[in-house]
Amino acid sequence: MCYLITSPGMNTRQTLLAIFDKLLDEFGKRNWWPGDTKLEIIIGAILTQNTSWKNVEKAILNMKKFNILDIKKLYTLDTSTLANIIKPAGFFNIKAQRIKAFIRFIYEEYGGTIKRLQNMDTQKLRELLLSIYGIGYETADSILLYAFNKPVFVVDGYTKRFLKNHNLYDGKFTYTDIQQYFMDNLPDNTYLFNEFHALIVYLCQTYCKKIPLCNSCPLKNKRKA
Repeated sequence: MCYLITSPGMNTRQTLLAIFDKLLDEFGKRNWWPGDTKLEIIIGAILTQNTSWKNVEKAILNMKKFNILDIKKLYTLDTSTLANIIKPAGFFNIKAQRIKAFIRFIYEEYGGTIKRLQNMDTQKLRELLLSIYGIGYETADSILLYAFNKPVFVVDGYTKRFLKNHNLYDGKFTYTDIQQYFMDNLPDNTYLFNEFHALIVYLCQTYCKKIPLCNSCPLKNKRKA
């Protein structure tokens, strides 16, 4: 376990904000989630399931190459052709079906206009997204946060590892419970939720790995080393 660069008297809110400030100072803004349009961000959120972002980038570049990053074109495109185009992302047949399910939802229920969802109540929109084939909690919340700028905290495997390795959380390690932990103890702020999640991901990719590099972790309290 890494000894955190925080004070024993801090409450949970103060501790999390101190960690955020330290990570932001160490790594800088992560500019996440990359994407030129809401549609590209949403498709990226679906494609990134069970794969690395590098593979997602390759798949999205393919989609741009074939000029299909368009709701109407994706609606009429057959699933097998789409699967072949997004092949670099892995699980391409399943992901093609999931993309098509989302596109059908937008095209048939909202006239093919994603912007019509923007002003919808966050919880209602979340429920709608979760009703679409292949969209689970993490994907739905990524779409809410990164495509629609809704204040929800995204939880993934990196988040769980971060909490466990730094002994920050003693609740149930379910998606909902961990999400509530962050949202109960942080200001209700879209930028903060966005940047904090991205910083946690980067921390876990560079230091807080499956075999953690605790001695060089930027969160380590050098006075306790």
